[in-house]
Amino acid sequence: MHPAEQRFEVHILDTGERYACGGSQTLLAGMEALGRKGIPVGCRGGGCGVCKSRIVRGDYHAAKMSRACVSADELAAGVVLACRVVPRSDIEIEALDRMRRCVTRHLTPAARPPAPPT
Repeated sequence: MHPAEQRFEVHILDTGERYACGGSQTLLAGMEALGRKGIPVGCRGGGCGVCKSRIVRGDYHAAKMSRACVSADELAAGVVLACRVVPRSDIEIEALDRMRRCVTRHLTPAARPPAPPT
């Protein structure tokens, strides 16, 4: 099967949610398919930074994104913009900054994971 036709499981560590994402679909598009409010969507082109996340585990392809949003050092540490990443395997992702605030908004305070170190 061609990688673009494959489906991979994406696990959002902050909420415990899992969703299927196609090999030609961005992580952000897959999140939107969850059909729940609170998924932040901005420019979809890698320039606004609202979907900033960290890939904790898994292989992916990252398209060009603004260095004002993700530095070269951050990119090397797995920090990406979900609108510019397509999976190449199952992925674990951690939301950062505005994305984290948005995706965890529906959780009770006791259920919210602690903020990751920056």
